Parts: sequence; C-alpha cells; structure tokens
Amino acid sequence: MVGAPGSKWSSVSKNIYFSPSIDRTDATNEREYYHDAPGTMHLGAYFDPGMEFGNFFDKLSEYTKADCEQEFDRPFTGIGVRIIKSHVFANHIDYIKDTWPDCPVILVHRDNDACLGWWVRSGHFNITYPKYNKYYVDLKRMAFLIDQQNAGIVTAGKKYNGSFPSNNQDLAKVLKIELPPTEYFQDYKKSDIGIKVI
Repeated sequence: MVGAPGSKWSSVSKNIYFSPSIDRTDATNEREYYHDAPGTMHLGAYFDPGMEFGNFFDKLSEYTKADCEQEFDRPFTGIGVRIIKSHVFANHIDYIKDTWPDCPVILVHRDNDACLGWWVRSGHFNITYPKYNKYYVDLKRMAFLIDQQNAGIVTAGKKYNGSFPSNNQDLAKVLKIELPPTEYFQDYKKSDIGIKVI
C-alpha cells in the first residue's frame, strides 16, 4: 500500500486489516496511534526511512528482491496476506510492479494540501507511531515529499491498468480477501480518498 502522509491511507488499511485473510501479527501496542481527528488510527508496521522498518526503502530499487522480502517479513510471525505500507513506495512503483507482478499495489491519493493539512491535524511530528522526525525532518520537507510522493502515485495511476474500488468491501473483492466485519465499512468518496489498485 502506498500513500503520502495525510492521504488517509491508514484508514484504508485499517478498514481491510480485520479481514480474516490478513496476517495481523505486525500489530503491537507500540505500533498503534490514535488521535481525535476522525478516523485517525495507525495499526501495524509502517515502512519508511527513519521508521522502525524500511530504512532503505527510499533506495528500494537498489536492493535485491530477497533483501526487500526479508525486510517485509520482519514484523510478521503469522500467515495470510500481509499489508506492507510505505510512503516512499511512491517513488518505486515500477520496480515493485516488475519485481512482484502478482502482488496488487493499492494507490491512495488525496490532493497535496489536503494531505499536509490532515497530517498536521492528526498530530504532525507528535505522532508517536510511526515516527516522522528523522526522514521528514520539518514541515517544509514534509510538504516537498508529499508533493513528490503524490506525483509518483498519479503517474503510476495513469500508467497501469487497475480497479477503482468505491469502498473497503469492493477493495477486499479486488484483493481477493475475505470481507472485513461490517463495522469497518468505509466509503472512499465520503472519506475524500482516491483509491486505485494496480
């Protein structure tokens, strides 16, 4: 899964996370973050430079498939479909599609200013998990990286054929996973989120 900070991608992840098909062994109390901004909830591992996992993911395409898969596996101990979430995947979508052609990539998009505003409202550099301070540094760099990541997502969305699920139940069907419980229903239009699965 790929989305810029503030894209509400965590809500997209959360609302399929409780499908019986998903390996949730990456979930720990330390890997949770809640905020009173409606829908803000981080669950499970995040992969990005400066975070707990994925320190080399800004240079993902310089690493072997085996190196990447070893890093993908680190927070998990179970079986099932694993959700690998990284903002910087936005800069490596061609490599991901070439290296793992059978794995769906969920692109999550919102406008740049909406992303930055939501990320600030959701706790900005006070977010306790994942930690943004090391790689994203300050608001100026955060805004630059959101713009860059969204550009990569838009480019990939235009380049690759795919599906446009309208809600998390449609997304589960596209991903060929069991439906999550009904209490996790999410309408992407109402949530102001653009989703494409490539």
